[in-house]
Amino acid sequence: MLPLTIMKIFIKNLKARFISHIYVGALFIFFFPGFISCQTQLPYLIRDEIKPVNAPFEIEQFKRPVFPDNYFDIRDFGAKEGGEVKCTEAIQRAIVHAANNGGGYVIIPKGKWLTGAIHLDNNISLYLDKDAELVFSQDPKDYLPVVFSRHEDVECYKYSAFIYANNKTNIAITGAGTLNGQGKTWWDYKTKKKESEVLLYEMGKNNVPVEKRIFDGTDGRELRPAFFQPMNCTNVLVEGVTFLFGAFWTITPTYCDNVIIRKVKIITYGDLGDTPNGDGVNPSSSKNVLIEDCEFSTGDDCIAIKAGRDNDGLRVNKPCENIIIRNCKGLIGHGGIVIGSETSGGIRNIFAENCQFYGTDRVVRIKTTRGRGGIIENMWFKNLSGDSIQKEALRINMRYNPQGPLVERLPAQPVTKSTPIIRNINFENIKITNSKNYSIELLGLPEMLMENISFKDIYLSSTKGINLSDVNNISFKNIFISSKELPVVEILDGKNIEFEKIEFAGKSKNLFNIKGKNSQNIVLKKSNIGDKNEAFSFGEEASHKSIIIED
Repeated sequence: MLPLTIMKIFIKNLKARFISHIYVGALFIFFFPGFISCQTQLPYLIRDEIKPVNAPFEIEQFKRPVFPDNYFDIRDFGAKEGGEVKCTEAIQRAIVHAANNGGGYVIIPKGKWLTGAIHLDNNISLYLDKDAELVFSQDPKDYLPVVFSRHEDVECYKYSAFIYANNKTNIAITGAGTLNGQGKTWWDYKTKKKESEVLLYEMGKNNVPVEKRIFDGTDGRELRPAFFQPMNCTNVLVEGVTFLFGAFWTITPTYCDNVIIRKVKIITYGDLGDTPNGDGVNPSSSKNVLIEDCEFSTGDDCIAIKAGRDNDGLRVNKPCENIIIRNCKGLIGHGGIVIGSETSGGIRNIFAENCQFYGTDRVVRIKTTRGRGGIIENMWFKNLSGDSIQKEALRINMRYNPQGPLVERLPAQPVTKSTPIIRNINFENIKITNSKNYSIELLGLPEMLMENISFKDIYLSSTKGINLSDVNNISFKNIFISSKELPVVEILDGKNIEFEKIEFAGKSKNLFNIKGKNSQNIVLKKSNIGDKNEAFSFGEEASHKSIIIED
């Protein structure tokens, strides 16, 4: 009997312990939502090492921000799947709860989830499962109250970005899901609300205090929100996800430091149409930015580096610097890699390599204009290719006009702090095929010549060749150029220009047209151009003495 009694007591205690553990577990789940769905590993989190950066300027190596292994499923905070019920509050509750518990991953699971503005917090990664679609509301009220922003690089308070953060550290959007901006309802703001943009530009020009630049819908004053706009943030990661059709610029880190954007797909041009200002990635007055392994089909520029617009940008005076772009692909867009036109705070130290563009308007485009100011300098573009380029393949333009035609070259203007400067730009190992305009166009200002631009190991096939205006110290080395139209090279007031080993495909006549009394010291080395008298023509006060030919 004794062994049987002991056995009954043992079983009774075991049941009590089991029930106790169930009770404790239930309390844990009740008081700590989010942990019920936790997992030891997120299946679509990219974990490969980021390869070292070998840039021609000093820059720290990039490392992803690190997040605690805590997981918070939005369903545990009240989110309803299906795309009919707004999950904004549930998602925000999950973010707040995660932040209050040290941070971690806020999980958007498989399914369709409708939301308004999402505001990230410290140590939060918004993680989208592979078959998750985060769909953003088309109701402007879901992006109120207004938040501190930059709109086309002028500071203001406007509708919150679809995903927003200000003064946060360690934030991310990761996974393999899709963020669908449903932005088409905003697109006609570009024309119907144009007066709001004009008003903002006037406010910036006239130094109206930023806190009074409010665009919240009152009296029709509205500005389109960006898709993801972290402001004043450190350690920002966007990796693996797809962005579809926002209202305005897609990813625009502003005043941020240490930003990594990789393996992201951005589509703002396609079945729904062409997103106005549907840029892909636009770092604005930020530093230490890596953009790699991304793919773009955009209604505007694929990648555009910004640093403030006109008087407001000069007031803020924050440069954009230390930007690495590599292994990216552009399938459509106004420009592949673009600098400007908002350049007022200065843009420097850009290194782009191993990128391909098919059907974009341009491959590399640097643009600014009188009144913008800022120094654009120290840039390297290496191992790039472009096919079926719709306009000028490689263009640096100091006479940019957002309304269309070039700003008038003459008369020369006085040099002031608002006069832009472009210098020290390098192109190496570039292949351009089927460009429908100039393959290379450099347009400086008569009062501020563009300086120190080099091209090495370049293959060019285009409708037009090379056009240079108001430039100094330009070098071309080992260049092959096939141009359908003549002359192949046009120079207006260009000096100290050297061509070494330049080959003109099947052409020996009307190769160069030199204009302007300031054109001088144009040197050709190791280039077989045939009869000099047939190769060169001169006009507008230019002299044959400007040409020097060396064997």
